Amino acid sequence: MNSNGWLFISLIGVAVVLLPVLSIFFSLFKAPNENWEQIKQYMLTDYVVNSIFLVVSTGFFTVIVGVTLSWLIAAYDFPCKRFFQWALVLPLSIPPNIAAYTYSHMVGYTGVVQVTMRSTFDMNLNPKWFDIMSLPGAVFIFTLFLYPYVFMITRSFLERQSGSYIENAILLGRNHVSIFFRIVLPIAQPAIIGSLMLVIFEVISDYGVTSYFGIQTISTAIFQTWFGMYDVDSALRLAAWMMAGVIGLFIIERWLRNRRRYSASTSKASPLVPKQLKGISAFIAVLFCATVFAFSFLIPVVQLLVWSIWTYQDVLTVAFVELTYNTLLVALIATACIMFLSVVVANVCRIQGKAFSSVLSKVIASGYSIPGAIIAIGVLTFFIFLDEILAPFYSWIGMGEAPLVLSMSLVMVVVAYVVRFMATGYNAVEAGFEKMGTTYMEASRMLGYGMTRTFFKVDIPLMRGALVSGTILTFVEIMKELPMTLLLRPFNFETLATKTYQYASDERVIEASIPSLFIIAVSVCSVLLFYKLGRRLEK
Repeated sequence: MNSNGWLFISLIGVAVVLLPVLSIFFSLFKAPNENWEQIKQYMLTDYVVNSIFLVVSTGFFTVIVGVTLSWLIAAYDFPCKRFFQWALVLPLSIPPNIAAYTYSHMVGYTGVVQVTMRSTFDMNLNPKWFDIMSLPGAVFIFTLFLYPYVFMITRSFLERQSGSYIENAILLGRNHVSIFFRIVLPIAQPAIIGSLMLVIFEVISDYGVTSYFGIQTISTAIFQTWFGMYDVDSALRLAAWMMAGVIGLFIIERWLRNRRRYSASTSKASPLVPKQLKGISAFIAVLFCATVFAFSFLIPVVQLLVWSIWTYQDVLTVAFVELTYNTLLVALIATACIMFLSVVVANVCRIQGKAFSSVLSKVIASGYSIPGAIIAIGVLTFFIFLDEILAPFYSWIGMGEAPLVLSMSLVMVVVAYVVRFMATGYNAVEAGFEKMGTTYMEASRMLGYGMTRTFFKVDIPLMRGALVSGTILTFVEIMKELPMTLLLRPFNFETLATKTYQYASDERVIEASIPSLFIIAVSVCSVLLFYKLGRRLEK
């Protein structure tokens, strides 16, 4: 395959990502129906207010927790620090909806917390104090299980880039509290804002937590309009306005970044040298890290393990094997498609002009910033359009007048995953190509090797780490995905994520423990492998 073939495949990948998104924008030019007028008049304000409250509150608390933990780990040495370096990332392996099911049952009236208080300590406290199924409860869940985004990115920045600034501040007589507020927070602003945007996108995209807690947000409104009113047009219009809000967030984020410059005054960045903590300071640091780790990972996992012991005989059946097979099958197919397109597009971008490469890379990775419910509607609309075009062909081969073939198949689910998670694989591959440079590729081309042969003989051996890490991250994200799978799955097709949601919706949270643990176990292994790969590449 020559360079034109690589470019052609890249353009197909861009079309796959772009067309479902454009189909949503086109819906704004259609005349609204009666349902939309009712939604706009009576419900839309509540949806927007609740969504904004969740985004602002979760963003505020995740920044506090994530930045504080990243500063502790990067700037200080204390007991168990090496354990907390990777353990504080593990909450990312627990999907927030699974955490919501677990905590709501644990602190409920018949849960372990209130039962223990009544039976052991003879304390009959007001059950309202334990009501987690509310807006503050959702913020609590999102904060505990999304703060690792802020923690990982900010810690990496502080460890690599902040050493010289902090050393100079110490020489000028600043204490560590003053350094944190006057030096660390300002210079870490790009890392904080970038990680905060990931948290915001996750909150906006969520359906599992908000629907289970009964909170009306724009994501839940899309589901209710689609499945409750059977009104795809109004759901599409909701998705379009939601996408407009996401684009607005992007503009604000870029504006915040571009107002100031954060480039270093020297090309040599000095790594941060941690300060040894002793006595009460070390105890407080360990206590804070241990408390966050316990509530965000240890407690829910232990509870799920206990429940799995109670229910494994009922849940571990042939049906569970089928669920696992479905989950792995669709995740592997989508991951393979994503990594293939990521490699092709990233390779084309590094040999094309800067303007073309910039546009191509931004478009191909744009799906990650779009909530899953929006992508699902865009993909469904596009596939229904394809089925309408192919209707004469279906009729010619004897499948009826207007059957829904593509829009009732797994192909649609895989395409939705590709659009949503292309950025995960692409960013890893792009980083691998950037680190490798173009010297080896140019030497190979000068020796007469084509683009494809150069890739297999030269590029792959040099960027195996990037390919593995991209594959791991993409596979885990797809396994945990809930909203798109719920909206687009074919009839009678279940995955571990949808089955967990179904158990919880039927008030069978205990039975949901085993599929939840399977998702968590795969995610934990992937997080640990990714962490070790990252550390090995840093050396």
